[in-house]
Amino acid sequence: MLRVDHAGEFGAVRIYAGQRAVMGDTHPKAGLLKHMFEQEEVHLDKFNKMLTERGVRPTAMGPIWHVAGFALGAATAFMGEKAAMACTAAVEEVIEDHYQEQLDCLEAENAEPELQETIRAFQAEEVEHREIALQHGAEETPGYPVLSGLIKLGCKAAIEISKRV
Repeated sequence: MLRVDHAGEFGAVRIYAGQRAVMGDTHPKAGLLKHMFEQEEVHLDKFNKMLTERGVRPTAMGPIWHVAGFALGAATAFMGEKAAMACTAAVEEVIEDHYQEQLDCLEAENAEPELQETIRAFQAEEVEHREIALQHGAEETPGYPVLSGLIKLGCKAAIEISKRV
């Protein structure tokens, strides 16, 4: 779980980094992107610490996720602010569901109370990010169902790959 969660938060940081690189600090959505980016950095820092404390290795896919995350963020930002928001909405929906699956598993086994608390807190912030994206026009993106579906598929694939590699 930690390996996958770390990989996901790493990818999220890179997506926001790509969006921020394209949209810049003066864009009307710059404050929103900075807020979400900073929350993702906190998530990543927490999982970095947990990996180290527990002796869990990160995914070997890190270099790929580094480039892919940035590229996804930059590409959607180049498509426009609504496409960037569509990316956020899609990614965060997958992550919300992923975190819920983990919580269901941990709760059923009455295991890892610290991890449960961490996941629950981060899940709430991912929901916040999705809601922000929806409020700022994600669904108004031309071709939204296709774009959202492709991003969700990519996220799900990244989760499965990170579980194994």
